[in-house]
Amino acid sequence: MVRGEPTAEELAALTVVVAAMSRRRPRRRPTPVGAWASRGDVVRTPLQPGPGGWRAAGRFA
Repeated sequence: MVRGEPTAEELAALTVVVAAMSRRRPRRRPTPVGAWASRGDVVRTPLQPGPGGWRAAGRFA
């Protein structure tokens, strides 16, 4: 256990630190990911050749 009598300067420094730590910070919103940067195409099922295959090859088919 630490005991003592802090000086006025030490109390002022502690007050500043506690006030700075308790200040609310604004939340940053996540940056939206554009369609071209999306990783969804990496995990999609492989394309199958056949009728309508050209249409299924589109990005949002």
